Amino acid sequence: MELAVLSITFLILLVIGVPVAFSIGLASIATVLYAGVPVPIVFQKMVGGMQVFSFLAIPFFVFAGELMLYGGIAERIVRFANSLVGHVRGGLGMSNVIGCTLFGGVAGSALADVSAMGSVMIPLMKKEGYDADYAVNVTTHAALVGVLMPTSHNLIIFTLATTGIASVSVLSLILAGVIPALLLTLCNLGAAYYVAVKRGYPTRGAFPGWHEVLVALVAALPGLMIVVIILVGILSGVFTATESAATAVLWAMFVTAVVYRSLSWKNFIKSCAKACKTTGVVLLLIGISSAFGYFMALYEVPQKTGALMTSISTEPWVIFLMINVMLFLLGTFLDMAATILVCTPIFLPIAMQFGMHPAQFGMVMLINCALGLNTPPVGVTQFVGCAIGGISVGEVMKSILPFYGALTLCLMLVTYVPAFSLWLPNMFMAAAK
Repeated sequence: MELAVLSITFLILLVIGVPVAFSIGLASIATVLYAGVPVPIVFQKMVGGMQVFSFLAIPFFVFAGELMLYGGIAERIVRFANSLVGHVRGGLGMSNVIGCTLFGGVAGSALADVSAMGSVMIPLMKKEGYDADYAVNVTTHAALVGVLMPTSHNLIIFTLATTGIASVSVLSLILAGVIPALLLTLCNLGAAYYVAVKRGYPTRGAFPGWHEVLVALVAALPGLMIVVIILVGILSGVFTATESAATAVLWAMFVTAVVYRSLSWKNFIKSCAKACKTTGVVLLLIGISSAFGYFMALYEVPQKTGALMTSISTEPWVIFLMINVMLFLLGTFLDMAATILVCTPIFLPIAMQFGMHPAQFGMVMLINCALGLNTPPVGVTQFVGCAIGGISVGEVMKSILPFYGALTLCLMLVTYVPAFSLWLPNMFMAAAK
């Protein structure tokens, strides 16, 4: 009965519009009161859940992303991407995909990616004759690659959610995300090109030449170096994931304030304020989800969910498909961090039971959450993109299928072909030995 109180209270609060963090917390307190357990247990679990040293990486990664968002790197990345593919049919859309991918690697946030790249690319695409729904769909789907990149704080959150279930290092997750991110970018490029050809969008001039590409790359390179610094620093053992996040902040400040000289004092203050706000929300979710996870473990939610799923089928591919469907549906209602924190303790043990590696499951989780970011009723990236494009969500959803298809193809490949996620981590571990 306690489990029913926990789940029903949580769902009711969500339906009536209570914010996710408070829904989780109030559901935990309702369960404590019903079961007669001391209320301080909820607050002990909350505080304990946040007292982890590696979580210092979260505010650092968020702050680095905000600095890059306001530091003028987006325009330089757009120029570089446009010099590469701007001359092909629908080239501005493909430039958008490459630009969003590169900026996502720097910022590590789909929302920051849409805000920065969308503000530049969506009006430009509309001016060049592209339909608003196409411009918004290209931008919002390409921005989702950011959740898989080394600067994504969601990787840190996933490692927390696996505590007590499996041992997953931040390094293995960073490496596991590289190929899926490239695969997702290729799928987005294919979708952008397919729609551009279908609608008859024109080509846009001739290839400017490799000299122009090189000049644009040199201009964008200082900002893009943040990804290289993080990867090389962690792989070489120079610093830990937490220290890499702090290094990312220092580099972001140096690039935006000294190299580009585009970070004003006003935007610096704005970056600080937004980073504090985002960090507060994420850490509140982590603390409250720790209490919620305690009750889920206490009342054997993962075991009961697994028993229900295996009563339907014992075929691994069916189990993985059911997990994907449930993660996608939950991701359309929950914030990304909340989805990771709530769903990982439930579905990771089931996935591992049927042979899926925890790092591979992390990629499956993140791609599903990314799809949720672009799907109403939550769909924050979709709403931001539509606001920039001056178009309704309903109009954008009418032409979303090719882009959804691209992301779904990537998700299925990552789900059923472990090598996409595990080849790089396994190669690195083999080399380290």
